[in-house]
Amino acid sequence: MGAMRLTQVTTADLDRLEFHAVRSGEHGRIAAQLLDLANRVDAGSEVTRAELFVRAGEQWEIAQEFERACAAYQRAMDDGGPTVVDAHALSAGALLQLDERGLAYEHLKRLESGGQPGLQTHIHVAEVLYAHDDLEGAERWATSGARWFSNRNLSAYARDLFDELLRIRFRIRTDLGLAEDDLDLLLDF
Repeated sequence: MGAMRLTQVTTADLDRLEFHAVRSGEHGRIAAQLLDLANRVDAGSEVTRAELFVRAGEQWEIAQEFERACAAYQRAMDDGGPTVVDAHALSAGALLQLDERGLAYEHLKRLESGGQPGLQTHIHVAEVLYAHDDLEGAERWATSGARWFSNRNLSAYARDLFDELLRIRFRIRTDLGLAEDDLDLLLDF
């Protein structure tokens, strides 16, 4: 058997694949391509192996193949490389789709006990919990992220993400009937 050829993957490559998936609806096929790339990617690639596993999982989720999504997210966790959204958060969302609440919340506990998750991870968890009617959990995640990042010097891009988190938090708090607080006052409607 011949040696497997290593591959360089750029964010532009990912954008092209994901755009094709949206345009064609071939999310399962693109997920399989992303998994293949993850298995062949060079260590010096712009896009990490873990990120490719995560992106494959996201495509499986869009295709409503939640078991396959969980498997891809697990590969990302096992790899341990950096990802834009933490694979534990993504896995929790897929597990909730499978009605595996206990396992989903175990992933969220692991995520909370690690280092501070990024803004996109806080946004994802708040949205997933909100979509699965855990408004208290969604509000807790949105608030912890908003408190952590409110005192940070953020780039313009991160500031946009922070504002998105604040809007999600405001919507959740409104649904819970909670009064405005100091974080709500940071919102620039």
